Amino acid sequence: QVQLVESGGGLVQPGGSLRLSCAASASLFSRMTMAWYRQAPGKQRELVAVITSGDSTNYVDSVKGRFTISRDNAKYTVYLQMNSLKPEDTAVYYCNAKKYTSVAVMDYWGQGTQVTVSS
Repeated sequence: QVQLVESGGGLVQPGGSLRLSCAASASLFSRMTMAWYRQAPGKQRELVAVITSGDSTNYVDSVKGRFTISRDNAKYTVYLQMNSLKPEDTAVYYCNAKKYTSVAVMDYWGQGTQVTVSS
């Protein structure tokens, strides 16, 4: 079982920055693919950014050039640095971990952290 705890959300003005953190309980953290998803009211949850165990990253087009995902394997933590925030970035942000076994992919989720971009 992997527990994920997010932090760093809050209220920020348009153009501002926030850094989200997600601390994992797993000693196998370095082998897991980590990702950030978000869900705005009335919308489906969408993948925002992903980082593999090999540090390859990918982003949804709407955040490219503004958001950066990174990981610190020594601290079992993944980060999402969000710059130039826009009102449309307002959502609950969820941390996701994927652990690969020989027979399945196991998904784990954090409880979510609210990000509100408003003046």
